[in-house]
Amino acid sequence: MSSDGPSSARPSTGIEDHLAAVFARMSGLLLSSATVDAALELITSLAVEAVPGTAGAGISLLDAEGERLTAAATDDVVRRADAIQYRLGAGPCLTAWADRVVVRVDDLAREDRWSPWPRQAADLGLGSALSAPVVAGGTALGALKVCAVRPQAYGEREEHLMTMFAAQAAVLLANVRTARDAERASALVADGLRGREVLAVARGIVMGRDGVDERTAFLTLAGTAKQRGTTLRETAERLARSTPRRLR
Repeated sequence: MSSDGPSSARPSTGIEDHLAAVFARMSGLLLSSATVDAALELITSLAVEAVPGTAGAGISLLDAEGERLTAAATDDVVRRADAIQYRLGAGPCLTAWADRVVVRVDDLAREDRWSPWPRQAADLGLGSALSAPVVAGGTALGALKVCAVRPQAYGEREEHLMTMFAAQAAVLLANVRTARDAERASALVADGLRGREVLAVARGIVMGRDGVDERTAFLTLAGTAKQRGTTLRETAERLARSTPRRLR
């Protein structure tokens, strides 16, 4: 592992150009949930490669129940350090998430914020950490983090790189959220159309069966629904399903 100081003094390696090309390809993907999982794993893996001295990287998000979880991690030590933060409700990753700022911890053994997390993270063999918020459309979705074995592993250059990684993670997650919202909206519209269609069918059945007009047929369905304690749609669906069997 390199023993030099934070890479604000290191010469540029062109890694930013490489990352830009990778991110551009990922941004063009038609994202499924499986693709997102793979993309987040790729982002954390690239973070380890791009940030010298890093022992592991991970990303924290909310699950479907609104609980914090580590959605992707390159090493179990990241998950263990995260689990301590979630249990305590305090730590650099959670602060980056809540305050939407990059948080750097230069020496876990000497850190006095978020006690007792720094000491417990140091017991895992970690010396320093860096976290960046994942923000999309003004909403903080989570946080991306890297950690190192030695203290003083990160500097301004690493903060810049983590900001880039976090921004790309936000793009991926925002795209998925937009796609899912559109899918839900489409499903609601389709469901509404099906409801109107089945009501029209049931209304026609009543009109033909009872020899009444459209308004009277609707009132008959509404009265049946009230009598049975069901919705108008449920009553219409039941009638539409049962009528063909009676006619056969």
